[in-house]
Amino acid sequence: MTKDIIEEYPIDAVILWVDGNDDNHKAKMLPYLEDKAKINSEKFRTRYDQVNEINFTIDSILKYAPYVRNIHIITDNQTPDFLKNSKDDTYKKVSIVDHKVVFKDYEDYLPTFNCRPIETCLFRIPDLAEHFIYFNDDFFLINETKPSDFFKNGLPILRGKWLKFDKDIFYKKFKKRRVGHKSIQQNAARLAGFKKYYNFKHTPHPLRKSTFETYFEANEDVLIENIKHRFRKTSQFTPQGLANHLEIKNKTCYFKDDLQLMYFRSYKKPLFWYRFKLNVKTKGKLFLGLQSLDRSPPHILEYIIGWLEERMR
Repeated sequence: MTKDIIEEYPIDAVILWVDGNDDNHKAKMLPYLEDKAKINSEKFRTRYDQVNEINFTIDSILKYAPYVRNIHIITDNQTPDFLKNSKDDTYKKVSIVDHKVVFKDYEDYLPTFNCRPIETCLFRIPDLAEHFIYFNDDFFLINETKPSDFFKNGLPILRGKWLKFDKDIFYKKFKKRRVGHKSIQQNAARLAGFKKYYNFKHTPHPLRKSTFETYFEANEDVLIENIKHRFRKTSQFTPQGLANHLEIKNKTCYFKDDLQLMYFRSYKKPLFWYRFKLNVKTKGKLFLGLQSLDRSPPHILEYIIGWLEERMR
């Protein structure tokens, strides 16, 4: 892509990050937990604990998406160690944005330990570009990307597929509802007036600031309802899912069937399986998702971290 087009359509990256291993963060959370024992539960902690994945997320953007203008990390009074220890201008594009900044005028809902309220306020980052890509801190770029992998004619490219609501699937009517990735997407689709939902996967999300601004300016009550819960609740919606469905409703997006994604959410297979997947099956893929890497066995974790280090050189 030419320099002129990049300047006409600047693209930023936004990442949510928390160091759940930080004792200060645990102390801040404890008063709000009804069940205090949860603070040490592995299943609960995996939402917050980290193994420095954020370093690789940032490095992957710098290497494989050099057209990104600014990288905003949203945190709660924390800074990743690799930024603290940086001695040169390698990370000059990276800035820390505190929760208090994006929750301006809504500080009563802080502190929050729930990604949905923070995602709801992403668009309130000062000087955020109209076009931005939202990454979780377990998303990585693993091959060269172009702006056109995320936006076409200034509109977001959505990767996913249409699915029925759980209530319209016979066997799911009788299952206990959980606060999962699919359920919060269904809530978002309902808000936008759909009777089925476009299920997006764990890839980076291209978003437009004006889509959020227009909707929440007219529906502040919806914003408040989604940001007031300090921990996850079944009634919440995923804001990126809402944005996607609004873009679909307004016919202001494009669809791409190929996810171009390699995704791991468990680490129970033998090491050779991960070697094969990462070294053979990632050809042609743009994205890698590593959910709950902190729960990986040490030998698998060591191999994956080494692979990421090599990939980002």
